[in-house]
Amino acid sequence: MPSQFKYTLIALGTVILASFKGVQNPTVISPEGYELVWNEEFEYKGILNPEYWTFEEGFIRNMEMQYYQSGNAKVRNGKLVIRAKRERVKNPAFDPESENWRKNRPMADYTSASITTKGKKEFTYGIFEFRARFDPQEGLWPAIWTLGTERPWPENGEIDILEFFRIEDVPTMVTNVVWLDENGEQHLHDSKTPLHHFLTQDPDWAKKFHIWKLEWTEEHIKIYIDDELFNEVTLTDTYQPDGFNPFQAPHYILINLAIGAGGGDPSNTRFPRKFEVDYVRVFQKVR
Repeated sequence: MPSQFKYTLIALGTVILASFKGVQNPTVISPEGYELVWNEEFEYKGILNPEYWTFEEGFIRNMEMQYYQSGNAKVRNGKLVIRAKRERVKNPAFDPESENWRKNRPMADYTSASITTKGKKEFTYGIFEFRARFDPQEGLWPAIWTLGTERPWPENGEIDILEFFRIEDVPTMVTNVVWLDENGEQHLHDSKTPLHHFLTQDPDWAKKFHIWKLEWTEEHIKIYIDDELFNEVTLTDTYQPDGFNPFQAPHYILINLAIGAGGGDPSNTRFPRKFEVDYVRVFQKVR
């Protein structure tokens, strides 16, 4: 964390946190039989609420091109805005002798942001709603997803609620549920829907906000986009070889905008580009 940012937090922390806490519970209609247990409406300005969010920093996964840094995510006009930029930044972990791709790159040509609720807000079961809008340009890979807290990947389980990237150069909306199969290998239960599916319903689809919803119960996982079901998994099928079920354990939320890798070649895309999230809401069954 940049020192200037740290000092600002220390100096203004009381005022900032009071502001955060005062706006987090607007009137929200819960699904029948459920109650709102946590929500982030982004009804404040500037830095993200540190009680909820942690930033990932550096080169993180998938040999993607971006360097993740906190400055690329801000709250503006009641929304989380993650900006992907074409800019060169030094890799402070650079080691020319390393074989690790995270360390043997001296520079990054792109920056973006990835935020998580790990260690701050974790949930087992519930209805998760995200109202979001992304820019479907080549090279961009926006994602909203969850990871289990109890084991390393992929044993911890992964739920990809929103992913958009290119499959054989076709812009595609993807939802995934990942666990270990009976052979101890990664099992991927996914849906792949070309962007054309959405554009035929509304040519302006990509310009608008839409709702991605995860319905996660003791029996199943279902993933919806604007109430259209795209993926369904029965949890009796997700037990791993040692009997552990990663979807009967806590998960945390991640929101990120990657560049390159599955997102395709960004070289002909104009930057900056943005990924916006209007709200995050988690409902759980009334007990």
